[in-house]
Amino acid sequence: MKKFIALSSLLALGALGMACGDAANTNTAANANRNANVANAMNAAANAANSAANTIANAANTVANAANTTSNTMSNTMSNANRTTTTTTNTTTTNTTNVNK
Repeated sequence: MKKFIALSSLLALGALGMACGDAANTNTAANANRNANVANAMNAAANAANSAANTIANAANTVANAANTTSNTMSNTMSNANRTTTTTTNTTTTNTTNVNK
């Protein structure tokens, strides 16, 4: 009889453990879902931040390219102006030399 009571108690405790285990698994699954939802929301926020950073970087590159284009255009304009001035001076000097002869 003692063995029967001991085995019955063990069986009752096992059933109680299984019942509690099922409830814990349900809670664990719910917690896992909540954690996954939070992780997904954080990933979405990180992706949005990366997208914004990329957009800003692209805008900065566009401005930098425009500045380089303007700088190159001004440099070329000044080089052409210097060549024109030098050519005019050389022509004037040559003409002056020819007049003196």
